[in-house]
Amino acid sequence: MSKIRQILRMYSQGRSKQSIAAQTGVSRNTAKKYLAAFEASGFTFKEINTLNDKELEDFFGKSHERAPDSRLLALQRCFPHVDKELKRTGVTRRILWEAYIKEFPQGFKYTQFCFYYNQWKARVNPTMHLDHKAGDKMYVDFAGEKLSIVDKESGEVTDVEVFVAILGASQLTYVEAVLSQQKEDFIAACENALHYYGGIPAAIVPDNLKAAVTKSNRYEPTVNETFADFADHYGTTILPARAYRPRDKALVEGAVKIIYSRIYAPLRKQVYHNLAELNAAIALSLEAHNSQPLKGRNYSRRLQFEEVERIALAPLPVLRYEFKRQHLATVMKNGHVCLGMDKHYYSVPYRFIGKKVKLLFSRSTVEVYYHYERIAIHRRIKSPYSYTTDKDHLATTHRFMTEWTPDKFLDWAASIHEDVRLYILKILDRKQYPEQAYRSCIGILSFARKAGNERLASACRRALGYGIYNYKTIQQILENKMDNYEESLFAEELPMPSHDNIRGENYYK
Repeated sequence: MSKIRQILRMYSQGRSKQSIAAQTGVSRNTAKKYLAAFEASGFTFKEINTLNDKELEDFFGKSHERAPDSRLLALQRCFPHVDKELKRTGVTRRILWEAYIKEFPQGFKYTQFCFYYNQWKARVNPTMHLDHKAGDKMYVDFAGEKLSIVDKESGEVTDVEVFVAILGASQLTYVEAVLSQQKEDFIAACENALHYYGGIPAAIVPDNLKAAVTKSNRYEPTVNETFADFADHYGTTILPARAYRPRDKALVEGAVKIIYSRIYAPLRKQVYHNLAELNAAIALSLEAHNSQPLKGRNYSRRLQFEEVERIALAPLPVLRYEFKRQHLATVMKNGHVCLGMDKHYYSVPYRFIGKKVKLLFSRSTVEVYYHYERIAIHRRIKSPYSYTTDKDHLATTHRFMTEWTPDKFLDWAASIHEDVRLYILKILDRKQYPEQAYRSCIGILSFARKAGNERLASACRRALGYGIYNYKTIQQILENKMDNYEESLFAEELPMPSHDNIRGENYYK
């Protein structure tokens, strides 16, 4: 044991393995074995040096001939519980050691407690180097191997992708077959995974596939806008794994290897004709996988999820995410943009006329963005060559056209007098352009406030007799006070004057 200490001490001082082997008199392979075990422990030489000879011998695997230490056996029985509790937020090794030493006063000190825990963990799961906190991350990826469905009538075989998601702390796994790795299928699978777990983790860790990351970068990858919008809807964050760094998503890589044997193998014994059948079979095998005890532990993924991770997940929103597509367009001079897929027009504020905007549309809504600012939102209508207009978006002249209708003018005129309504009706029928008619109607009806309802009614009655229908006619009648002329002046027949040149009626017989 003193020679092992000497090897470790010299190594911590920066000596080469060759010089260590030569000076201590051991073979180079033996020295490498000791140093590899030392590096795997994660401890410094100062911490290792606190171990006594027996503990050091146990560490380097030479104690199999001796009777096992009862204290060590008791400690090892605690490790599954320790491993599970460490996944809880705020729980540390120091807290768990204090609970351990309270139950076993003669137990190991904190350094030995951590040392043996690391040794146990490396033996139980040597590929797991990260401590995953409950509710922290969900890792997602597509399996390399595909499954297939067979058309019942034609016999055509279609390969389908297999989506895999796994929670970091509990390792609860979700598997689903989808038609492609495209954005729509990928986001739908991620959403189904969240609903399978019944909650939302703090972050989603995808691979650098195009549906998730449009441009990979070691420090700031560009996340796909639709995927980012999906994450915003569910109140989580996207943390793409680094390119060519499989350890960043080692959990899901390991999960994919496991499902090859636990899910793929049973499924390939049968033929499935559609995705629904295939996913139903996947669900049965998946539940068996999640309920199977983990290697070296006395609990399953499902049990660990229910006890540790479910409570740490954020609640799901009331509504599911609606997948949105993008369309670029230029605002037309009438203040509308066209959604090319539907050939329908939607209004935007008139100040954006001539600007290039982005339309994000789902099955139910259409949103218009300019420089990342939402400037309009409408209910999606698929009727082609029609307009959906928000009055607040229009300029004053355009708004004038939308706020007034013929019925509104006729009702206004009828409230003054029936003759006024008849005159307004004539104007509406004879004007070529609606806007021109509306302006004339407003001008005429405004005389009710200036001259009074009775005078306006008389003026309209006289103008109807003239058969002239415009604003100026009413204006001249009121200004010249022609509405006050007695009807008898026009109704009485004037006598014929006497004159020699008048031929009389007999002349024409």
